[in-house]
Amino acid sequence: MSYMLLIVEPPNQRAERGEAAGREVYGQMVQFAEGLKARGKLLAAESLTSQSDAVRVQVRDGQPKLVDGPFAEAKEMIGGFFLLDCETREEALAIAEACPAAAWCTVEVRQLGPCFK
Repeated sequence: MSYMLLIVEPPNQRAERGEAAGREVYGQMVQFAEGLKARGKLLAAESLTSQSDAVRVQVRDGQPKLVDGPFAEAKEMIGGFFLLDCETREEALAIAEACPAAAWCTVEVRQLGPCFK
C-alpha cells in the first residue's frame, strides 16, 4: 500500500528559523529519507519552496482564476512530502512518528486511493 506523509508547517516557521538552523533540519530530513530508501520504503520525497512562490489555480464557469502566494488565510503550508510503500497503516504511522519533522511540524499520513471514497 502506498502512503503519503505530508509535512505540514506554519507558514512563517522557515523565516523565523533562519538559514543555519534551516540547513540543519533539512539535513535531518535528507538523512531520514536516505534511511527509508535503504529499507526499500521510499518511493519519492521532495521539499517544497515556501508558499510565497506558490500559485493557486481555480476554474469556475470556464474562467481561470490565479492567486499568487503567499496566502493570507493560510494557517499552515505543505512543506514537503514522502511517498512510501508500506505493508500496513501501522507501519506508515510508525515511520511518521520517527520523522524528524514531527518535532517541529505536523506529519499528516494519508493512504493513496480513489477520490470518490
